[in-house]
Amino acid sequence: MMGTLLTNSLMAQIRPRQYNPRSASVVPRDPDGAEFYFARLIYGSEGFRSRGGWTTDMPEAEHYFMNGVTRLTRVDGSLVNMNNLEGGRLIDLMDGTVFDYPFLYAVEVGGWRLNNEEIAILRDYLLKGGFLMVDDFHGTYEWAGFMSTMQRIFPDRPVVDIPDDDEVFHVLYDLDPSIQIAGISPLSRGITWERDGYEPEYRGIYDDKGRLMVAINHNMDLGDAWEHADTPGYPQSLTAMAYRFAVNYVIYTMTH
Repeated sequence: MMGTLLTNSLMAQIRPRQYNPRSASVVPRDPDGAEFYFARLIYGSEGFRSRGGWTTDMPEAEHYFMNGVTRLTRVDGSLVNMNNLEGGRLIDLMDGTVFDYPFLYAVEVGGWRLNNEEIAILRDYLLKGGFLMVDDFHGTYEWAGFMSTMQRIFPDRPVVDIPDDDEVFHVLYDLDPSIQIAGISPLSRGITWERDGYEPEYRGIYDDKGRLMVAINHNMDLGDAWEHADTPGYPQSLTAMAYRFAVNYVIYTMTH
C-alpha cells in the first residue's frame, strides 16, 4: 500500500520539463578563459561513435552542474549554455585535448567502447594526474560491460570500495555514501534502483600514491539529479546531494 501511495504521489509530481530555449541562460565569455570546464568523454558504443549513451543528459546536466559549482565554491568555472553547449567541452581522446582538462565525465559506461589507442591515452591521462568520474550505469550486466573496458585500461589495478573516511568524501562536504541518488524514471515508479542495481556503490581506482584516479558511481544517476535540478517533482534532497558530490569531486580533482 505504501509503495502504491509513493508511486502515485511521485507520478503526480514528476512530469517532463517544459523547456523554452529562449529562457536558457546566456553564458558570458571569459576573455581569460575559465580555470575549470565540464569535460565530457566521447566514446564508441557497440561499434558506433554517433550520438549515443555518452550524450545522456546533455547539455542540461553540465549546465546545472556548472551553475552549482560556481555558486557553491570560488572555482572560476565555465558556465554551459543549454542552447548550444557553449562553455562545455566534448573530449575525443584521439585529438589529445584531454590533457588540458583535469576532470573528465563519462556517462552510461555499461556500454562504452574504446580502441587500443584511446585506452593508452586514457591510461596516460589518469596516471599523469587526470580524474575520471563515471556515472549512470546499473546492475550486474552493465557492471560487466564497464569492467570489460576498464580492465583494459588498468589490468593491474583493483577496483575497490572507496572508504568512508577517504578525503574525496570530506574535502569540502561530508558525504554519506550510503545514499542512492536515483534517476527520474525509477523514482516515477516509486523505487530508487534500475535493473538489479539495488544498492549504491561508490568505488574507485587509485594510483601508487593513493590518489583517487577513477570515481565510479554504480547504481547511481547523478547526471539525472543535475539535469532535473529545476524539474518539479524531482526530490530536492537528491539534487542537493548530487551537487555536493560534484563539488567534492571538483575540489579533489583540482587539489590532487
